[in-house]
Amino acid sequence: MARRPRLITSAALLAVAAVLLTAGWASRRDRPAGDRTVGEVTRVGIASGDPIPGYLSAAAAELAALPAAGSPAGTYALVSFSAYVAPGGLPALLDGVSVAEVVARAPLPGRQTEIVRLPVGWLPQDVTAGMAGVADRKDREAADQRARAAGAADPELRRGYETGAQVAAGEAAAYRAGCACVYAAVVRGVPEELRALAGRPRVRAVEPAPELRRLDRTVLTPPLPEQRDVARPPADTGPAPGAGETSEAAPKVVVSSPPVGPASAGEIAPSAATSPYAAGGDPEAVPR
Repeated sequence: MARRPRLITSAALLAVAAVLLTAGWASRRDRPAGDRTVGEVTRVGIASGDPIPGYLSAAAAELAALPAAGSPAGTYALVSFSAYVAPGGLPALLDGVSVAEVVARAPLPGRQTEIVRLPVGWLPQDVTAGMAGVADRKDREAADQRARAAGAADPELRRGYETGAQVAAGEAAAYRAGCACVYAAVVRGVPEELRALAGRPRVRAVEPAPELRRLDRTVLTPPLPEQRDVARPPADTGPAPGAGETSEAAPKVVVSSPPVGPASAGEIAPSAATSPYAAGGDPEAVPR
């Protein structure tokens, strides 16, 4: 009789273990699969130092080779412009395709300015709103740079801060005025729509990107409108601009976006990106 309680206890423990094991397997079976795109980076555009004519030719060839019987939802593509475009000019320029993001920079004369990516659901309202947000941030940057300049004892360091403040103030004024600053866009369309887009004035290239899955894991490097030979960071040789000066004659904050799916552009949530160009770095740096 003395052994009976121990036998009952052992049996009970085995039963509990079996229940827990079964529950664990059920939990693992019901658990959703992990996101296989985490850690992957998609690069779309031209690499720094590559010849721009070669990139344009390759993009045209890829566009021509798109199969007509593609996805009904269409193919993503990076559209590069031959000139900087104001928000009001985007609806007509990009009509007929869904727009997910635009790429912009304030083209201040002789200055490297930050390249930003603005999410789009509606044109041009979302671009205008995104520019206003960038302008507010640039105002804060200008104030911070002025404060640092005031506290800097070294003359060279002080001049650097003062120049940074002037550039940030110029960017803020340009974006707040709704400048012609957009020079590329991420769009989605069927091959016929993308080919029609490539033939429009001010569209420089349409590079298909069927491999694009997540905008927040994508590096975009469209060629700058003013560059014709080799892709490189913007020149930084001019005097510090006054507020509001832009270079419209010259024809990465990191953006975070949700996974890209077959949804319409209106379902793309807001996001934000700092280009490495802003610091003179490698435009192919890993995003966000």
